[in-house]
Amino acid sequence: MFKQLRTIFRQVMNEGTDGGAVDTPTLHLSMACLLCEVSNADHRDDPREIQAKRHQLVYLLDISEENADALLEKALLQSKSSISLYDFTSKLRTLEPEQRYELIEAMWQVAYADGVLDPMEEAVIRQVAELIYVDHSEFIRAKLAVQKSLKNN
Repeated sequence: MFKQLRTIFRQVMNEGTDGGAVDTPTLHLSMACLLCEVSNADHRDDPREIQAKRHQLVYLLDISEENADALLEKALLQSKSSISLYDFTSKLRTLEPEQRYELIEAMWQVAYADGVLDPMEEAVIRQVAELIYVDHSEFIRAKLAVQKSLKNN
């Protein structure tokens, strides 16, 4: 039992260091899963949210729409079988602060895509921001940036 606890402790302590390095495909899948988590939070399938997820992945990861669709297909399956946001967020702590901010902003884009911000969508984004160490002020800045862009369109 002590050996298991020691192993778990080492894993936690190595998170975000080279010892806990995560490969790029895993990071991309984790980001896609989080976008799926936001769009699924209100338990409604909306084509605008699907398009927003695709668009955000193309922007964030600099990939084609076809690759984004394939990634979203995998992410949707993984998101449905996951029991916790931690499964995805623990891998994203290695990102630079600006990349983490951009992910939170992308999540807001998906949440607002259908024209309605559901409280559960906001709760998911808030929890992710906390888990990937995005300050509350940055969480709010991302939300306001998305709201402003929607008003200008």
